[in-house]
Amino acid sequence: MIKIYLVDDHPFVLQGLKTFLSTNEEIDIIGEASNGKDALADIKEKNPEIAIVDLHLPDMTGVELTKKILMVNPSVQIIILSSFCEDDEIIAAIDAGALSYLMKDSQPQKLTEAIFAAKKREPMLHPRIAKKLMKRITKKKAVIEPLTSREKDVLLQLSKGKSNKAIGKALFISDKTVKTHISNILRKLDVKDRTQAAIKAIEENLIGR
Repeated sequence: MIKIYLVDDHPFVLQGLKTFLSTNEEIDIIGEASNGKDALADIKEKNPEIAIVDLHLPDMTGVELTKKILMVNPSVQIIILSSFCEDDEIIAAIDAGALSYLMKDSQPQKLTEAIFAAKKREPMLHPRIAKKLMKRITKKKAVIEPLTSREKDVLLQLSKGKSNKAIGKALFISDKTVKTHISNILRKLDVKDRTQAAIKAIEENLIGR
């Protein structure tokens, strides 16, 4: 059986979730809480496989609770179940480690499907959420500033593991100029370091082989 923990500050919602999920013989609801503090302590002790978490709780957000749960038990799969679908909250929840994000107006069967998907560590998103994420990704790609020809040359050398000095020697430019190009490359590719830049360059075919 799949061990489930429920977190929601609305008694009506909690009762509805328990009533619906209890009809499935493969699901075992091992606990519930109406706030983050109680949920965190209980989850740490009971070790559920999946936690279904409301986004807005009286003492902390579902995003904060998600982070705290995964700190004490990284194996718990988090399904956010919310009435809200604001872009910032969606991104924050996913960045915090939530696997799936469903709306409370979803068909009940969708929650069951999300639970069995989470058992296999497969995400599930409400269609409105998926649409918002796709728009965000598309918009982000659209505003990415393209690399110049020289920046691509530097990126190619960087992807070969060369130092700034070696890159400068290969391209007949100063170390300072190399450093400037690399700074621009990291900014344009939206990555934190040289390794990430090299990986992204290969994955997105930004450089010649």
